[in-house]
Amino acid sequence: MLPASSKMPHKQPPPPRKQSISMGRGARKRDEDSGTEVGEGTDEWVQSKATVKPPDQLDLTDAELKEEFTRILTANNPHAPQNIVRYSFKEGTYKLIGFVDQLAVHFTQVGNLIPKDSDEGRRQHYRDELAASSQESAKVVISETEILEEEEEPKEVEAGSQTDVPIVEASEKMAEEELMTPKQPKERKLTNKFNFSERASQTFNNPLRDRECQMEPPPRTNFSATANQWEIYDAYMEELEKQEKTKEKEKTKTPVAKKMGKMAMRKMTSMESQSDDITKVTQAAKIVERMVNQNTYDDVAQDFKYYEDAADEYRDQEGTLLPLWKFQNDKAKRLAVTALCWNPKYNDLFAVGHGSYDFMKQSRGMLLLYSMKNPSFPEYIFSSESGIMCLDMHVDHPYLVVVGHYDGNVAIYNLKKPHSQPSFRSSAKSGKHTDPVWQVRWQKDDMDHNLNFFSVSSDGRIVSWTLVKSELVHTDVIKLKVEGSTTEGLEGLQIHTVGCGTAFDFHREIDYLFLVGTEEGKIYKCSKSYSSQFLDTYDAHNMAVDAVSWNPYHTKVFMSCSSDWTVKIWDHTIKTPMFIYDLNSAVGDVAWAPYSSTVFAAVTTNGKTHVFDLSINKYEAICNQPVVAKKKNKLTHVQFNPIHPIIIVGDDRGHVTCLKLSPNLRKMPKEKKGQEVQKGPAVEIAKLDKLLNLVREVKTKT
Repeated sequence: MLPASSKMPHKQPPPPRKQSISMGRGARKRDEDSGTEVGEGTDEWVQSKATVKPPDQLDLTDAELKEEFTRILTANNPHAPQNIVRYSFKEGTYKLIGFVDQLAVHFTQVGNLIPKDSDEGRRQHYRDELAASSQESAKVVISETEILEEEEEPKEVEAGSQTDVPIVEASEKMAEEELMTPKQPKERKLTNKFNFSERASQTFNNPLRDRECQMEPPPRTNFSATANQWEIYDAYMEELEKQEKTKEKEKTKTPVAKKMGKMAMRKMTSMESQSDDITKVTQAAKIVERMVNQNTYDDVAQDFKYYEDAADEYRDQEGTLLPLWKFQNDKAKRLAVTALCWNPKYNDLFAVGHGSYDFMKQSRGMLLLYSMKNPSFPEYIFSSESGIMCLDMHVDHPYLVVVGHYDGNVAIYNLKKPHSQPSFRSSAKSGKHTDPVWQVRWQKDDMDHNLNFFSVSSDGRIVSWTLVKSELVHTDVIKLKVEGSTTEGLEGLQIHTVGCGTAFDFHREIDYLFLVGTEEGKIYKCSKSYSSQFLDTYDAHNMAVDAVSWNPYHTKVFMSCSSDWTVKIWDHTIKTPMFIYDLNSAVGDVAWAPYSSTVFAAVTTNGKTHVFDLSINKYEAICNQPVVAKKKNKLTHVQFNPIHPIIIVGDDRGHVTCLKLSPNLRKMPKEKKGQEVQKGPAVEIAKLDKLLNLVREVKTKT
């Protein structure tokens, strides 16, 4: 066997390599010690260097060469427009925009980025780690196999035994397993999904706006005075006199008035304590309240505007009433609805008078004005010591409301002045009625353009009230006397029984003509010119007349209703009624429809509303519908809206219900092919005349 040293010649280090390494180290040391050896030949290079000038170069003097030119680099875009003009809605003029976008885009590229935390990002990351780990493992295995091959030969020669073979085999197996199974990468911990990642961006800076206003300083006054003993004494004495006067006034007041006074004082103090800022938001708060109510009662508003009863197509002579809103207020809970009136200018606004028809239960009164835009709360609230029995709104001045009280007084409320007290009020000195005022009605202004209205009362007087220099001046137009009831008293004096007026109505065209209904059941046709006698007398009803009303189209026709359960339609030239309808209960009120001369509505004490159309059925109502749930509730008043197809009905519990008329209750003439439908007052008058002529012919035959 050969020696081991002769078999491994490549393991001996070659001597020339060591020498070169040692020479390199020596050169480094020499460089560090002295730098002269490195810089050899540099002077020669500098000497051989010559400046080459281009042929078109300028020859400048030293002064021109030393002159400095400063250039400032800015981030402004030279191509950006500097004269953009836009319209300013704030100032109402075109203005030059000072801020221009200076950003210039030179290169854009659409990329496809995948978030690291997503499933696809994790898969790609896992593949990259696998590929990297497999390459590293392959490098490690190759280096180990080389070492093993180098070590195999000497071991086999030196040992020559078989004990080394299993170790080599084991190492080979390990290498093969490592090649076959690549290393699994460690599972990375997921990052927080809610972590903050900072990204730079260039945003547009909005221009700053300053708004300033200058106010005038409040005026100042200097006040100075000296306080003596007698001045202090006089001030105390004046205060004591005021207190004594207020005590005397409180003693004369009724208990109801005292309560109302206390409530008013509390309200005043609470209003004073509140700041003036509340008054600034009243209009906005009212609009917001209406918006909230519109959302709350959205289905009712939709029915009011668009719903039409489809079942009317299958009913020829019947109609229905659809209940819409219900208006009520806690302050007027136990007071009956004694009057209803629509505003002549605002078609959604109506006034409600509250009082009591019961003689034993007389207390306070309320005047409320509701709008259909806000069913939950009234727009205006006025309270009075006595119950309100009637009211009317002026046609030319819709903010003026005249009311009649149970105690015989009349008063005018001004809606422009939100005070709870009336602007004008009658008194015992100015000739107030001695009995309840049952009806009031505005009339045309007199010759001096003074406001004028009439009132009727149970004391038998019909009074004309004129507003002269902020005072109510009264004039008795007529005194009602029961005919045939004169008796002779002492010394041949004639005593007349006074007729109790309950209702009246003025003619639409003949200004002086008006009708008066009485408690005796008679209706008098009167004139403003004659105060001593009546133009005509109608034996109308067996009980008190509750309402009389002229037809809005036909000048000869009027209607009356009574507690004797009947509604009668009259021609004022004939003393007998044209039509009589028995409604099986006391009739509280009747009203003509503004859109037809033959349609009218009546309400009864059994809680039902009756709607008639004489052109469809002249024998009975085409709609009988209960409005209130309880049988004890009595309906008191009804009014048609002048524009919309709705009516409002009041009861004795203080509730006002709004109802929509179905299409059959407001039937218009059908259009025929090739013919235009005639509309207008003349058509309505002809329609009612046709019905009256039929009745007149029957009466002449009998």
